[in-house]
Amino acid sequence: MLWTIILILLAFWLIGVIIDIAGGLIHLLLIAAIIFLVIRLFRRRAPRD
Repeated sequence: MLWTIILILLAFWLIGVIIDIAGGLIHLLLIAAIIFLVIRLFRRRAPRD
């Protein structure tokens, strides 16, 4: 589920960069996608008790 959200956000960012619409909103979507990706990577590596 999280990977789907990340891919959708990255796709919207790429479309926004190409078309150059919604200026700052596109960069916020990119930042959100990166944050979700980092959280996912840290959860995967965290040791479980």
